[in-house]
Parts: sequence; structure tokens; C-alpha cells
Amino acid sequence: MKNTLHFMYLFHIPILLILNHSACSHRTPASEASNNFTPEHIQKNYKMVWNDEFDGESIDTGKWNFRAEGTVRYFATVDRKTIGVDGKGYVHILVTRDENGNYYVGQLGTQGKFETCFGYFECRAKMNRSIGPHVSFWLQSPDIAKTGDPQINGTEIDVFEYHRKTPDVVHHNLHWDGYGADHKTTGMQVPWPGIGEGFHTFGLEWNKNEYVFYVDGKETWRTTTAVSHRKQYLILSTELTGFGGNPSEGTFPDTVTFDYVRVYKPLH
Repeated sequence: MKNTLHFMYLFHIPILLILNHSACSHRTPASEASNNFTPEHIQKNYKMVWNDEFDGESIDTGKWNFRAEGTVRYFATVDRKTIGVDGKGYVHILVTRDENGNYYVGQLGTQGKFETCFGYFECRAKMNRSIGPHVSFWLQSPDIAKTGDPQINGTEIDVFEYHRKTPDVVHHNLHWDGYGADHKTTGMQVPWPGIGEGFHTFGLEWNKNEYVFYVDGKETWRTTTAVSHRKQYLILSTELTGFGGNPSEGTFPDTVTFDYVRVYKPLH
């Protein structure tokens, strides 16, 4: 059975109908998804302190901001009209192109509403399908533009990034010391056949000494580089920067679908 997700786009974006074949037809229960792929030591030794299961009819603005609205990021303008909750437990963030060839992307962020330091961060998501966009779940610092000490200023922590240029690869990345001349970065590309099909779970364990990344409950990268010791906020996003390929080769609208986002802290 196909379910139709309706986004009413005013002004520059037309009415858009998305036929979602799998994301809306059957939702995996939250407990099942967690038990399958949340690492065992997290289940035993941590408690959930923040979450969004996207069970409502609209974005919970008590938890999320529509981030960076109106800004132009490379090929696209950030616009909240690309974001919709379907009433079946999923949020969809699109990349769209209008009749004039203008592109639009979406970002949700918890800045000013939920910021935290250390813990375990997890989402369950279904990847996008088109060349051009890249999609991600990441943590950002309010002081990321400052340089000299990522422990104090924070680090951009990309729990996952994905694009169709490498359809069977998950990207984990870190960025610090701003985005200018002093910018530094490191990361890991993880081969994962089939990652572009169906839903997958992505996790980050962050403590004072290291970051540990997970895909579907399996450790994929462990690093002690640029470990932040400051509170950071969560972001879900679509982007059109060229990282995912030439947008002119893409098919739009394109979408990433999130089932949930959860944050855990140690019991003791």
C-alpha cells in the first residue's frame, strides 16, 4: 500500500506530493528498533534523557528549531517548507527544485532548546536516493567558529553523512577550529553494502576521552581526535554542496526520512 505525504508549498515552491513506498507503510516499534541496534552496554548502563519519535502531526517546536532559514548554502536555500511530519511516526526532510531551477533544503536543530555534553546519541533513518544531496545527523557547537582548542570551543561531530556518489559508504566526520583558514577535519569512510536501502541505525558514544561511532549496533570508528568538552546541539539536515555530486544530475524531490532521535546518559 502506498501512502501519500502532502507538503503544501507556498510562494516559490509548488504543491508537492511524495509517494513513500516503505517509510510510511509500516513503522518498526521503537522498542524493537532500540533493542536490535542500540549497543548492549548502552542499554544496560545508560538511560534516555531526550528523544523525539516524531509521532505527532507537526514538528515539535518545543524540541526543534527550523535552523538557518533563508540562508543560501552553496547551491540551495534553507527553507522550512522542505520539512514535514507524516502522522505515521516519521519526519521527512527534502531537497526540492522549483520550476525556475532554484533548490531548497531543510535543517532542524535543537540549539537553545537542548544542548548537552557527553552521552550516547542515536537516530534511525532511511537514506536519500538522488545524486547531488547529502544528508546527515550531526552535533554542533555554538562556538564552532572559534579556534585554538576544540575541547573548549567544540567540534562538529557528523554521526553520519550519506550521499549517492558512494551509495554503499557511510561517512563519519569531525570538523574544528572554525571553517576558515584554520579549519581542520578528519573522518572515516565505512563500506556498508546496502546502507542506501531501508532503515539503518546510527550512533555516537561521546565521553571526555573519545568518540565511538556505530552503524546498526556495530562499532565503525573510534577516535580521540578533537574531543569536545562543551555542550552541543543536535541537527538533522539535507544539503546541496557538491559533496554528493552535481545537482544537475539529480532527480528531485529527494528525501531523507528519520524514525527517531534519542539521547542517553550514563546511569551513574
